Amino acid sequence: MIKGYGGFYFVYTPEGLWRCSLRGRIRHRGEQVLVGDRVLVRPAGDGVGTVEEVLPRKTRLVRPPVANVDQVVIVMAAAEPEADLYLLDRLLVVVGATGLEAAICVNKVDLVAAGGPSWVEVYRRAAYSVVTTSAVTRTGLDRLVDLLAGKVSVLAGPSGVGKSSLLNALVPGLALKTGGISRKLGRGRHVTRHVELLVLPEHGLVADTPGFSSLYLPVLKREQLSELFPEMEAYRGRCRFAVCLHYREPECGVRQAVAEGKIAPWRYEHYVRFLEEVMAEERRYD
Repeated sequence: MIKGYGGFYFVYTPEGLWRCSLRGRIRHRGEQVLVGDRVLVRPAGDGVGTVEEVLPRKTRLVRPPVANVDQVVIVMAAAEPEADLYLLDRLLVVVGATGLEAAICVNKVDLVAAGGPSWVEVYRRAAYSVVTTSAVTRTGLDRLVDLLAGKVSVLAGPSGVGKSSLLNALVPGLALKTGGISRKLGRGRHVTRHVELLVLPEHGLVADTPGFSSLYLPVLKREQLSELFPEMEAYRGRCRFAVCLHYREPECGVRQAVAEGKIAPWRYEHYVRFLEEVMAEERRYD
């Protein structure tokens, strides 16, 4: 199911897009049908049908509400607006905690010097998939196409970074509405109002989601958080304690790596802020 509105559910099939209603028993059970759901449809002719059954989901995102996602591509701008690395790291933690793959798209590289912003290499060294793009000059779109091909992907990130512009560049004739940057606020205006899966020419499906500026962290144990910062992995064995939070413990290999410039200080600062948030949440339920 790629979209739903007005009481109808639009299902992408080998025969084209069908407009479907829900079978009564699905409505009576109160079963929620999500964008991305795989469904069984009974045809009624002329591109019309009935959703008979919602098949089991392999994954489910709550915010945005999308089912059967393979990966989340977090879009940040190289400039206009300036990249919010705190939000980027928060999104990476949220995605990582769901067990989904996370990739990073740095858009608007036409607005900066060749090579892109210096912070991009930090995430590449941390083993994240990173593509740099420009919807204006079409720089890097071939790499983005390869990243999205054959998968169900969600584009996430703050408003104004060019998610809709990228999709317009990837899908001929799409013409999604795009927005600029608010001069007063210095950040993007919200343009996308609902979740919809778009069919890419390379047989991928991608959701353009409403922009957002903050996210609650998922429920985590304090010991789990460092696992969502992959660059810490190489230094965990150098800690004095077998179970180390890399917080205030003495002889901590991760903290030493930060001091030596091997781990970006802002990444560690964000880790500490998230850790304190997780510990505060734990104390609420003690």
